[in-house]
Amino acid sequence: QVQLVESGGGLVQPGGSLRLSCAGSGFTLDTYAIAWFRQAPGKEREGVSCISSGNSSTYYEDSVKGRFTISRDNAKNTAYLQMNSLKPEDTAVYYCASNLRIRTCAPVRDYRYDYWGQGTQVTVSS
Repeated sequence: QVQLVESGGGLVQPGGSLRLSCAGSGFTLDTYAIAWFRQAPGKEREGVSCISSGNSSTYYEDSVKGRFTISRDNAKNTAYLQMNSLKPEDTAVYYCASNLRIRTCAPVRDYRYDYWGQGTQVTVSS
């Protein structure tokens, strides 16, 4: 059974850092694209970052470029989203997602993904 489980969210002050984890089971993460989405209250879900199969390419939404880094540890079958220089506008529920038919990232749209984690809350506030 394919499953994704996120962890690592929490409350952090502006300028702080968090690392989100997305642990996969039932399939090999490295074979497929893995994307991170977020949804803030009252807003649509947006694609934040993505890493293609074999780590051949990555995508970052403009507002997180230079601050967020996506990576994958194949030995642990886990993807990560390192978030630095966090801002209050980064506050949202963050989800990782995958689709066993997708190996590339573009476009990073939620309709392309079948499997989703339960989400982890990130709150950036002083």
